[in-house]
Amino acid sequence: MNTREAYVEKAKAKLDEWNAEIEKLQAQAEQASADAEIKWREDLKTLEQQRDVAQKKLEALQSSNERAWEDLKSGFESAWKEMSDSVGRAKQHYAS
Repeated sequence: MNTREAYVEKAKAKLDEWNAEIEKLQAQAEQASADAEIKWREDLKTLEQQRDVAQKKLEALQSSNERAWEDLKSGFESAWKEMSDSVGRAKQHYAS
């Protein structure tokens, strides 16, 4: 497996991990009071949007040629960091 393929596989695994975290947070939101649930839903929507951006950037990486790879990789890493930070904040904020 070359470096690019390994990078994509690692990114896919991380997206799967984020999906699982979002599902856990959704389950917690369903247990919250009505006011808290509204806030949870807003935060979850933001996380889902960020995840979708990261997913689209990953798909672009997968289909890119070697010349575009490095440019797309930096865009993906930016989306990756934003998503990772957001998931971390949500987990910390909503830890039971």
